[in-house]
Amino acid sequence: MEDSSRTQSHAIMRRSVYTFLQNYHYFATIAAVLAFPYALSILLSQFFVLHSPLFPAIHTHLRAVFMAAEFPPSSNFFNVLSLKISQTVSSSIFALPFTLSFFLLSKASTIHLLKHIKPTSPPSFSSISSLYKPLFSTFVCNFFLLLAANSTAFSLLFFGYHFINGFGFYLSPNWLTFMSAAGAVVYSMILANVIVICNLALVSSGMENSGGYLAILKACVLIKGRTLTALALAVPANLALAAIEALFHYRVVVRAYGYRSGGDCSGFPMALEGVLIAYLYSIFVVLDTVVSCMFFKSCKTGCLVDLEGRYCYKIEIVAERDGKAFVKLKNIEELA
Repeated sequence: MEDSSRTQSHAIMRRSVYTFLQNYHYFATIAAVLAFPYALSILLSQFFVLHSPLFPAIHTHLRAVFMAAEFPPSSNFFNVLSLKISQTVSSSIFALPFTLSFFLLSKASTIHLLKHIKPTSPPSFSSISSLYKPLFSTFVCNFFLLLAANSTAFSLLFFGYHFINGFGFYLSPNWLTFMSAAGAVVYSMILANVIVICNLALVSSGMENSGGYLAILKACVLIKGRTLTALALAVPANLALAAIEALFHYRVVVRAYGYRSGGDCSGFPMALEGVLIAYLYSIFVVLDTVVSCMFFKSCKTGCLVDLEGRYCYKIEIVAERDGKAFVKLKNIEELA
């Protein structure tokens, strides 16, 4: 299973890079320019969030919630978790206007070009804007799904902590280490799977022009049996975006602190470097969308082979007028 997932992820990644290079002029201009304000807002949030009153307020309330849940205050895992969640929430609020506008428009422009098997001409702005509504509704549903996933993870950690604490392991340092490691694994697994589903749901809403909770249900059906492939495709893109954020922090944010402290640093070259890093970030945002589109196409057109009967099936997901989703299963004879 792991070898098959690795092979599929490599094939999809190669096809995605090939498609990106084939339409490089469009992706590097229209799609990347649309994603540029979103990328710049995400990167600049590192500088503004730490100086805004929003971050300490969120961090204080989140630590109060953890203390009310009686999580161990000496655990580095819960301290780091509360800090990272506070930073993520503050950064998301700061970049929310750009996410709801430029980010979704960039997604729509990329998805609309790749809706057909062989994209020909670049789509017009009217055709791009027509995909904005389903993408927006799916994005809102994704927000509630992420909120539910975090609540579920915290609930599991809460019950697990108190269940083990009932056996009298509260003062044991080995127990604290085990609890921190288990909590990190559980939280990472839940969040990673939900993020993959949310990305696939966005692509599904653009490809099939149907957004909202129905796109999330379709994504859950399509990703069944392909979770390892989806995670293998998501890891490189997220690592690349995290590396670019670290590069921006090192080359711009740290130097900006030195410039404000009277250090020897020129403002214009630093600003120009920040713009180039933000453009690189937007390029990888577009490439991540291309990878998600290729993965969606492979899920839609791929055949599921029954290991016992060795029969090949094709899944078709149809949305009826009343909003209900139905799955049609065709065997190889019906496809022929």
